[in-house]
Amino acid sequence: MPELPEVETTRRGIEPHLLGMPVHSLTVRQKQLRWPVPEELADRLTGAQILQVAR
Repeated sequence: MPELPEVETTRRGIEPHLLGMPVHSLTVRQKQLRWPVPEELADRLTGAQILQVAR
């Protein structure tokens, strides 16, 4: 698991490229994480706009 400063560095690096962009598709590679990933997640997020990148 990366240390928190590395996570923040990554967040800051990707944020300018993602803000305002639409979600075109979503791939869930592992459906059971800490909590189950809802089956309809891709349908709910496709077409949404990325407003914030947070950790």
